[in-house]
Order: sequence, then C-alpha cells, then structure tokens
Amino acid sequence: MDSKLNYVLQLADTCLIHSQRLSEWAGHAPVLEEDLALSNIALDLLGQARALLTHAGQIEGAGRDEDRLAFLREERDYRNIVLVELPNAAASPSDGGGGRDFALTMLRNAAVSIWLELLYERLQASGDAELAGIAAKSLKEVRYHRQHSCDWVVRLGDGTGESQARMQAALGVLWPYFNELFAAGGVDGVGPAWSELEPEWRARWAALMQEATLTPPRDSAMQSRGIDGIHSEHMGHMLGTMQFLQRTYPGGVW
Repeated sequence: MDSKLNYVLQLADTCLIHSQRLSEWAGHAPVLEEDLALSNIALDLLGQARALLTHAGQIEGAGRDEDRLAFLREERDYRNIVLVELPNAAASPSDGGGGRDFALTMLRNAAVSIWLELLYERLQASGDAELAGIAAKSLKEVRYHRQHSCDWVVRLGDGTGESQARMQAALGVLWPYFNELFAAGGVDGVGPAWSELEPEWRARWAALMQEATLTPPRDSAMQSRGIDGIHSEHMGHMLGTMQFLQRTYPGGVW
C-alpha cells in the first residue's frame, strides 16, 4: 500500500472505530447531559473520519468514496489502533450497566484525545494541503474532547473509593494498548512519526494521573498492531454491526 495512503487510513480508521464505540453509549449514559456529550463527540469523530476517508479515496485513485472505504473493506484492511476497538465493558463486564463501563470510556477518551490533539497540531504544517486543513478544523473539536474527558478522569479518580477503584481497574486493562499510539512511522511531507508525540503525551498523561490520584501500571512490552491490520477478536463483531446495512443493501442511499 502507498505509504501516504496508509498514513491517512491509520488516522481515518482510528477516528471511525473510536466514533463507532462511542455511539454505543447513545441512550445509555449515566446522565442525560453525558448522553448528549458522548453522542456529540462521536459525531465529531465521525466527521473527521469522513473527511479523512474521502481524502484517502482520492489518494488511492480507485474510485472508492468514504462509504465504500468505511463499510466495504475486510477486517484486515482496517488500520485503526486496537485501543479504540476494545469493547466499552472490557474492565468490568458484569458491572450491571448493560455491558458498558463509564470509567473505561472516559480513560480511553482522554488518552486518544490528548494524542489526537498533539497529532493534529503537527499535521497543520503538513505539505498535503487537504490534510492540513482537516487537521486545523479537527483540532478545535479534539481540544474540547480532551477537556471533557480529562475532567471526568479527575472527577472519578479523585472521587469515591468505588469510582477510584473502577478507574484504576480500567487503567489496568487499557494500559498495554497505549503503546500503539506511538507505533506508526511518518511520511516525509505528510506527517510525523507517531513516536514524536510520545514524550509530550506521557508528560500530559503523568500530570493527569497525578491530579486524578491514579497509579499507572508498570510499563508493558505488549505491542498491538491494528495499524498493520492485525486486530483483536472484538473487531469482527463490531464490523458485523457497523457494515450490516451496506452489505445487505449494496449501494443503498437515503
């Protein structure tokens, strides 16, 4: 695959799958205000994914638009990080919340939004004018996502004994998957290697953990490789839901 196309798809697919997971909270958040907030964040990410997938289709030059790239690829062709495809209930599947863990969702949102903010800041200087424009528009959105999710991480981490225990458990589940945030290489004139984001991301994360009175687990050597098309067992189930209508009614439009 062309290196530029691969780079754009890694970001596009990460936004797309993250949006899909967040959309599962619609109608199920703990309070109405949060139901709206999570739905809006999911829509922001979907908008970013649409713009990036459209650009990816133009780079590819094979006539595939955003819909075909989103809904008609096989699992191995998606390039998202594994972190965003993990189910919302990975930390406590028996929490009584219908298979949703709010602690895990907020921690993941914080980790991804800090990372996206750092990446979009750098992509504004991309030699690809279209990608730079998408980054500039998206940066305004992810700054809100970061503020919103980090506020919740502090509120829950430094809250009751129960909320802190749930946050600490969720952190233990997600921690090994954070390594993939820094795994993708850069492309000259397009965007930086993700490893360039790691020092600042870890500094911001350490400050957040201190404020939230959470203890990061010991560093893990585990390396997930969703950016290479190697996904978890959860990805196929998600795609089965996400792609159902388009595969059942090919080419269907509203």
